[in-house]
Amino acid sequence: MPSPHTRPRFSPRVEGLLDQMTLEEKQAQLVGFWVDQGDELVAPMAGEKKTSTRYEEATAHGIGHLTRVYGTRPVEPIARARWLWSEQSRLQTQTRLGIPALVHEECLTGLAAWQAATFPTPLAWGASFDPDLVEQVGRVIGSSMRALGIHQGLAPVLDVIRDPRWGRVDECIAEDPLVVGTIGTAYVRGMQAEGVHATLKHFVGYSASRAGRNHAPVSAGRREIEDVLLPPFEMAVREGGVRSVMNSYTDIDGVPVAADPYYLDEVLRGRWGFDGVVVSDYFSVDFLRTMHHVAADSAEAAALALTAGIDVELPSPDAYTTLAAQVRDGSLAPDILDRAVGRVLAQKEELGLLDADFTAPPTAIDLDSAEHRTLARRLAEKSIVLLSNDGVLPLDPSGSPRIAVIGPNADSAEALMGCYSFVNHVLAHHPEVPAGIALPSVLEGLRAELPGAEFTTAVGCDVEGEDRSGFPAAVSAATEADVAVVVVGDRAGLFGRGTVGEGNDVDSLELPGVQRALVEAIVATGTPVVLLALTGRPYALDWALPHREGASGMTAGLGSVNGSAATVGARRSDRPRPAAVLQAFFPGEEGGPAVAAVLSGRVSPSGRLPVSLPRSAGAQPSSYLHAALGGRTDVTSVDPTPVRPFGFGLGYTTFAHEDLTSAPTVPADGIIRASVLVRNTGPREGSDVVQLYAHDEVASVARPVAQLIGFQRVTLEAGTEQRIEFTVPAERLAFTGTDGIRRVEPGRIRLWVGSACDHEETVTTIDIVAAG
Repeated sequence: MPSPHTRPRFSPRVEGLLDQMTLEEKQAQLVGFWVDQGDELVAPMAGEKKTSTRYEEATAHGIGHLTRVYGTRPVEPIARARWLWSEQSRLQTQTRLGIPALVHEECLTGLAAWQAATFPTPLAWGASFDPDLVEQVGRVIGSSMRALGIHQGLAPVLDVIRDPRWGRVDECIAEDPLVVGTIGTAYVRGMQAEGVHATLKHFVGYSASRAGRNHAPVSAGRREIEDVLLPPFEMAVREGGVRSVMNSYTDIDGVPVAADPYYLDEVLRGRWGFDGVVVSDYFSVDFLRTMHHVAADSAEAAALALTAGIDVELPSPDAYTTLAAQVRDGSLAPDILDRAVGRVLAQKEELGLLDADFTAPPTAIDLDSAEHRTLARRLAEKSIVLLSNDGVLPLDPSGSPRIAVIGPNADSAEALMGCYSFVNHVLAHHPEVPAGIALPSVLEGLRAELPGAEFTTAVGCDVEGEDRSGFPAAVSAATEADVAVVVVGDRAGLFGRGTVGEGNDVDSLELPGVQRALVEAIVATGTPVVLLALTGRPYALDWALPHREGASGMTAGLGSVNGSAATVGARRSDRPRPAAVLQAFFPGEEGGPAVAAVLSGRVSPSGRLPVSLPRSAGAQPSSYLHAALGGRTDVTSVDPTPVRPFGFGLGYTTFAHEDLTSAPTVPADGIIRASVLVRNTGPREGSDVVQLYAHDEVASVARPVAQLIGFQRVTLEAGTEQRIEFTVPAERLAFTGTDGIRRVEPGRIRLWVGSACDHEETVTTIDIVAAG
C-alpha cells in the first residue's frame, strides 16, 4: 500500500501543468468559490462562514471549483448559463494557464436549480427497490446538469440509516447496506453515463451519531463500520466507478474523519483502489479548528485535512489559502500539495474541461421535460407503501363518492419534497418566486384521478404547533363524506425550519404537532379513514395500525405477515383505527398524481419499507440487522420490535413464495444460486419485491438474525407464477471476525424468502465450505 505522502504519476499533460504551476496556482486549484452566496442559509454554518475574499482576487490564479452556480438563488437557467460560459472563457483567456473551473451542484432529488424537475427523495428510491429505475433517474439528472455546464453532482448519500430520529434520514436510501449500495451505485452509473461525476457522501459514519443528532460524535465499533457502514461506499467505488467522494462531518471514536488518513487514504484509496477526487463537505476543513478543536488555527486544519486525503476545500477558500505559505516555510511537504493538485487536474482532463469550448452557451433547455416527469411519476408510484387495508382501498369510483380530503399536507406542494429539493432548500427564502415547475398536490391529484367524485376539504391543523381550531371543520367534512383521506406528516427544511431535514433532529417519533389528535378525531366520526403519511422519516404509527400476529422460526417474537391485508388486520384493539394506512416518503413533483393513482386502484401499491417502522423513539437506535440480543427478549421490559418491519408492504393482490432451492454447499469464494417460485394468488396484476434473507446459525461473532442478500422486482398477472433466480456472491455473507479481518466464514446458513425480513415463508439451508 502506498504511503499517504506518495505522489502518484499522472498523465503527461497533467504532469506538464504541475511542472509549470506556481504555488499560488496550485493552491487555487484546491478551493471552490461560492460566487453567488447571499444571506440565505443553504448550507451548514453558511451564515457564519461567508467568505470575505473578493471573487476577482480568488480567481487571479485560476480556481478549482465554482460552487452552486444555479442552486443558491432562483436564477433563470439560460441567463445563468450565459454568465457561466463567459466566466469560463475569462478563466481560459485571462489566467496564465487558462484552466476552467469545475462546476458542482446539489442533485439529491434532481438538479437543484429553478425550473428543474424534482424527483422523489432517496428514501423513496429505497422503498421502490428498483435500481434500474433509479439509474434512469440519475441519467436524466446528469443530462440536465451537463447541458448547463455542471460537471459534478453532490449525490448520492450512502449513509446507512441507524436512527430515524436523525434529521437527514430522508436523504438516505435504507437501513440495509445492500439496498443502499445497489440503488446508490445505480444512481452513480446513470449520472456518470452522462459525463457528470457523482459524489458519494458522507464518507463515513455520519448516520451513526449518538441519539440521531446532526454533527454528533460516533462511537461505532470497527465491526459496525466495516460490515454495515462501509460496504455501500465500497460497492459504488468498485462496481460503480464513482469519481468523487465527500467526507463526513463526524468524528469516530474521537478522530474527525476530515483528518483521518485511515479512512480517506488507507481504506478508500489503498484497499479499494479509488483514484478520483475527495472533496470536503462544506466548511469541514475549518471545522477541525472551530468544532473538533484538533487544530490550533486554519493552517493546521488545512495541513491535517490535505495530508489525510481531502483534495479540495468547499465551498469557498478558508483554510486552504494557507497551503502555499506552508510549503514555502517547509511545514508542508510539496508532494502532498502536488498529489491533490494532480488529482484535480486529472479530473478536469477526464471531464474534457482542459479542452472545452465556451463560445456557444445553450439557448434553450427543458429541465422538466415529459421524460423527467414520466420517470418521476413511475418512481413515486413504485415507492408508495401500503401498511394496512381493511378493504376500503382501492376507492370505489362508481357513482359520485363523497370524499373529504383533510390534513395539513393534503394540498401542499412543499410536503411532496425533501430537504434538498430546490423548493424547500432555496425557494423557502424567496416566497415571492413561483416554483417554476408543476407541483400538483394530493388533493389536485385526486380531483384529476376521480372526476366524478364530490370533494370537500379542510386543513384541520398545521404540520407543527398546538392549534386545534381547525378540528371542528375537519370533523364536519368527514362526517358528511363516504370516505376521508387524511394527509399528515412532515415539512422538510434546514436547521429548525421544518420537522425533518438537515439539522432537524427529534427526540420523539410521534407525528409533529397535533396531527395524531386530528387523525383520531376524524376516525372517531365513524367515516372510513385512509391515512396517508407524507414524511421524510418513519414515525411511530402503532396507534394507527392493526397488530400483527407472532412469527415462527428463528425470528420468533418479531411478528409475521404473508403479504395480505386480511392477515395484518386479524387482531385489533377496541380503539377505532384508520381503515387503511399508506406511507409515502416525499414522492416528488409527481407525488400527488402517483398517490391518487394508488388510491383509485389504477396503480397497485408495490413499495416496501426501506426502514423499519418504529414502535417508539425510546427503542432507538434499532435496526433489523440486530443480533439476537438486540431483539425482544425475556430479560428486558423494553420491546424494540418494529410496528412494521424492513421489507414490509401490501398490495391489491397477494403473492405466495414456495419451493426455495439452492445447492447444498457453496465455497466461501463461490456463488450462491438460489431459486424460488412466486405465484400471484390474488385477483389482479401486481408487482412483488422478492426478498432473499440469510442467517448464519453459528458464527465466531454475533450475527444479525436476518440479512438481506438479494432482491428482485417481478410483475405477475393474477393466477400466474414465475421462478425467480438469485445469483449471490458468497462474499455478501462476509463479516469482520475476532481477528479484525473481513472474510466469509464456513458454516451453516439458513436462507428464506418472505414478504418481509421477519417472514420465513419458504426456507432452505446451505453449508459454506472453505474456498478451493
